[in-house]
Amino acid sequence: MAMRTRLDWNGPTVTARQHSGAVAGLRQAAEHILGASRQLVPLEEGTLERSGVASVDENDLTAAVSYDTVYAVRQHEELTWKHDAGRSAKYLERPMTSERDTVADLVAAEIRRSLS
Repeated sequence: MAMRTRLDWNGPTVTARQHSGAVAGLRQAAEHILGASRQLVPLEEGTLERSGVASVDENDLTAAVSYDTVYAVRQHEELTWKHDAGRSAKYLERPMTSERDTVADLVAAEIRRSLS
């Protein structure tokens, strides 16, 4: 007894959905890191904290979190400076490390959601 099976391949559709899920996941992940870093960023007047932005390059599937003041890098790297309680140098690096698993979960969840 012969059996027949039919397979419809929707590769381009799947690829497009996967890409849009990855973009959405990266956007959520970058916003998550931005929020976590804002909890640590040195705070005097709030200028540095307000300068933080999250961005996503949809073509390269990369995300970035950045702070845009003339002193942002120095504040991040200078380990000897004193900060208010709960605020610190490495305000961006620390969340990037501590939130690594959460970031991966956010991206994976959005990709799965886009494929369902």
